[in-house]
Amino acid sequence: MSIPDKAVEDTRRWLERAVVGLNLCPFAKSVVAKRQVHITATQADDAQGVLAAFEAELKALVVAGARERDTTLLAIPRGMEDFLTFLDVAARAERIVRKRGLEGVIQVAHFHPRFVFAGAQEDDITNYTNRSPHPTLHLLREASIDRAVAAFPDAAAIYEANMERLRALGREGWDALDVGAKP
Repeated sequence: MSIPDKAVEDTRRWLERAVVGLNLCPFAKSVVAKRQVHITATQADDAQGVLAAFEAELKALVVAGARERDTTLLAIPRGMEDFLTFLDVAARAERIVRKRGLEGVIQVAHFHPRFVFAGAQEDDITNYTNRSPHPTLHLLREASIDRAVAAFPDAAAIYEANMERLRALGREGWDALDVGAKP
C-alpha cells in the first residue's frame, strides 16, 4: 500500500473512531453516513506541492455538488511534521481561498498530530480534539457550517464538551481508540 493510501486509511479510521465515535464534531456524523466526505492524501512533501494539491482539491470541491461532496480532508503524510511549518501552510491555504474569491463559500480548518492550543502544554489531553494521524487540511462548505450552527447554535458548548470528554477519556482511552498513523 502506498504512503498516500495508508494516510487515507488512517484518516478515515480517525474520522470514524474519534471525530464521529467520540462526537467531537456533532455535524460530522451525517456527512459521513451520507458518504459526502472526500478523503485524499498528497504525495507532496513541501509547501509548494501541498498548496498545489490543496488548490486542486479546492477546485474539485467547488465543482462538485454538495450532495456528492460536502467536505474534503486532505492528508499530508510527508514533509509537514513540524507543527509551526504546517500552520504556515494552513495560513497560505486560507489566502488561496480568499484570492480565489471563495471566502464565505469555503472555510479551511486544520488538524495535526502535534496540535497544541495556544497556552496549553504539549501533553494536555485536550489538544487531541484537533490531533489527527497526519497533518490535514479540511475544506468545508460555509453553507454546511451555517446549517450546522443553526441546528446547534452554541458552538462554545461543543468545545467545552469535547474538553471534558477527553479529560474523562484520558490518554490511555485515546490510545485505545487506535487512531494514530500506521507504519
